[in-house]
Amino acid sequence: MDILQYTFFQNALIGILLLSVATAIIGTYIVTRRMVFIAGGITHASFGGMGIGYYAGISPTLAAMVFAILSALGIEHLSRGKQLREDSAIAVFWALGMAVGIIFIFLTPGYTPGLTEFLFGNILTITHTDIALFAAFTAALVIWTAVGYRPILYATFDSDFARTKGINVDRINTIMTLFVAICVVLSIRLIGIMLLISILTLPQIIAELFTSNFRNIIFLSGIICLICSIIGLVLSTIIAMPTGAGIVITLVGAYCIAKVAHSLLHNKRVRCKQ
Repeated sequence: MDILQYTFFQNALIGILLLSVATAIIGTYIVTRRMVFIAGGITHASFGGMGIGYYAGISPTLAAMVFAILSALGIEHLSRGKQLREDSAIAVFWALGMAVGIIFIFLTPGYTPGLTEFLFGNILTITHTDIALFAAFTAALVIWTAVGYRPILYATFDSDFARTKGINVDRINTIMTLFVAICVVLSIRLIGIMLLISILTLPQIIAELFTSNFRNIIFLSGIICLICSIIGLVLSTIIAMPTGAGIVITLVGAYCIAKVAHSLLHNKRVRCKQ
């Protein structure tokens, strides 16, 4: 318990709380819309902006965010206009971002500090500035979701029905895609490019074992993410392993336990009906 006295651990706990809230909303949206591959594409495309940031001597996070937003808008534009299949558009930006990032990091003279943290994440290194940015983003995301919950719900599940209701589906999808892009970049420092897609999907996959309600999935996945992230953080501190990997392993373990519990409950219901 003595570790709770340290500022870096307190920052990590606050970061986990904000991460759980943001990824609960974003993760539920991308899983429900079956756009997990898009999130993966944006995540890896942002590596291009990161490489440019290191080479130009500017903030890698800011450069990655610009690159991620442009990639997200590019994917949305190409797939919406039927100029290119969605999976093909994602593959193009995914490959382009990784290639650009590798080239510019290779061209950057000297050592590139913090690169490992961006790739694999280290929530223990987040600063008060990181927390403030993430808090502002999470607040904006929560307000947008609360105010436009019904249109977002219609656009997510049945875009054709939403259009008959006069809902601007394209505008909602564009704004949500921007939120996905920003969430991805802000979460990279916490969980890493290589593991980020796990924290955007695993809590929702676990929650869907017990509920199919959109709002309930958001709340349940947020609680699952929060609990598993804290357990992963504590385990990684005790065992001295990367925090991001500890969180993902904890989530995978939670999924296995939830799957067994769901199967037992299902079998019990079947026996009761018989």
